[in-house]
Amino acid sequence: MENPQNPTGGKKEKRQVEAAFNEIGDQMEKLAVKTAESIKKAIDKALAARNTVLTIRVNEESNKKLNMLVDCGLFKSRSESAAFLIEEGIKSQDPLFSKIKGKLETIDKIREEIKGIVQGADKTEK
Repeated sequence: MENPQNPTGGKKEKRQVEAAFNEIGDQMEKLAVKTAESIKKAIDKALAARNTVLTIRVNEESNKKLNMLVDCGLFKSRSESAAFLIEEGIKSQDPLFSKIKGKLETIDKIREEIKGIVQGADKTEK
């Protein structure tokens, strides 16, 4: 890299390269911190409204994954990590739940119609 005609040129170029790498490293660190903060906010939000207790059984592979989330410090417990993953899974399946909700509303309407028919039949028989 050093130019024999300009002995300081190589050192200057080396310092510039080091400075550029340091800048890239600083930017990556800032991005990592922002990403970690965003993840933490999402986790806190998902865990804030937990008020229902569920007892579940998971397979060994799922248990290992839940433990990984605890071991890396994202969650304090497997319960927290499971709650977060359930919440995120539900969010990702929102179109499915919207369809199910619509069908359940239709079923409720049909039940009400049937009750009305039965109650109407009871009145006419008396």
